[in-house]
Amino acid sequence: MVSYFTEDTSFAFKEKRLTSRWLKLVAESEIRRLGDISVIFCSDNYILDVNMKYLQHDYFTDIITFDYCEGDRLNGDLFISVDSVRENASFYGTEFADELNRVIVHGLLHLIGYDDHTKEDIAEMRAKENYYLSLRELV
Repeated sequence: MVSYFTEDTSFAFKEKRLTSRWLKLVAESEIRRLGDISVIFCSDNYILDVNMKYLQHDYFTDIITFDYCEGDRLNGDLFISVDSVRENASFYGTEFADELNRVIVHGLLHLIGYDDHTKEDIAEMRAKENYYLSLRELV
C-alpha cells in the first residue's frame, strides 16, 4: 500500500490513486510486490535535516529513499523535496508534474535495486524512468 504524507509544506498531491496504481505496475513489471511505501512530500529544509541526521550529508537533494524491503516485497520511505523538484523542473524545462513523477519512480527504482553511482548506472536508471513514465498514461 502506498501512503502519502506532507512535512513542512502546504503541497497537496492530487493523484494518489493513479500514482499508486502506476507504482504497482512498475513493481510487478520488475517482478516485485508493492508493500508499504510512504511518500513524504517536504520542503528543502526538511529534506536537508533528514539528509544530515540519517546520512550525514550536508546538502539539498530532491529525494532520499530509505529501503526496508524484504525479499521481493518493496517497503520504504521516499522523502521528496517539492522545492527541489520545482527548481529542477524549471532548470530542465519540464512540467512540475512530470518532474515529480520522475522523482517518484526514481525512488521506487532504488527500492527495486537500481543505483545511480556510475555513468552506466545512471544511463540504466534514466532508461527505466523514461520507460515507466511512458506507461503512466496507461494506468
